[in-house]
This record gives sequence, C-alpha cells and structure tokens, in this order.
Amino acid sequence: QLQLVESGGGLVQPGGSLRLSCADSGFTLDYYAIGWFRQAPGKEREGVLCISKGDDATYYTDSVKGRFTISRDNAKNTVYLQMNGLKPEDTAVYYCAARDKSCSGYVRRWGQGTQVTVSS
Repeated sequence: QLQLVESGGGLVQPGGSLRLSCADSGFTLDYYAIGWFRQAPGKEREGVLCISKGDDATYYTDSVKGRFTISRDNAKNTVYLQMNGLKPEDTAVYYCAARDKSCSGYVRRWGQGTQVTVSS
C-alpha cells in the first residue's frame, strides 16, 4: 500500500533554506506525479509545486517561483522540495501527495505532513 512519509521540516530563519523529502518504502513513486501542498494555521490547504511522471515541474502558486524547486531521485524512491529564500509566510505544515497520471490528477495518497516554521 502506498504510504508517503515527509521529513526535513524544522525551524529556520528568514532567508534560510530547507529541503523536504517525500519517500515511500513500498510503492515506486515514479508511477505518480508527486505534489507538495501546505496548510498554514487558519488557512486552506494550498498547492505549492508538483513533479510529473516525466519530471516536469508545475507550480501551483506563483509565490514560490524563483525560490522553491522540486526533483526526484528514483534510486532512493524520494521526491525533494528544495526551499530557498524562506519567508515567514512560508510557515505551514507541508504535505506531499501522490497523484494519478498528472499534476492535476486524482490524489491517491497524502503524507502525514512536516512542520516548517520560518521565524527569527
């Protein structure tokens, strides 16, 4: 069964960087598009960035363009979200999700989330 696990969150100062990981020990993630989403306190969950099965990136929000990138390591069965130039407004719980067929496809599975806090 597909079971996504995120890691890499933490506390970082504004302008800092973090790299989040999304891994699965059972299923091969390159069968899916993998999206990153986030939810800040009191706000709706929003899409951040997605990588297709063909490794094309799709930004769900313009607010992270130029700062966040996404990549896969198929040998490690892991998708990464590299976050640079972090801002306090990036503070949220970050989730990865496996999507069928494309970055707009049905979400097959969510991870449990990892907290990212950007604060001085």
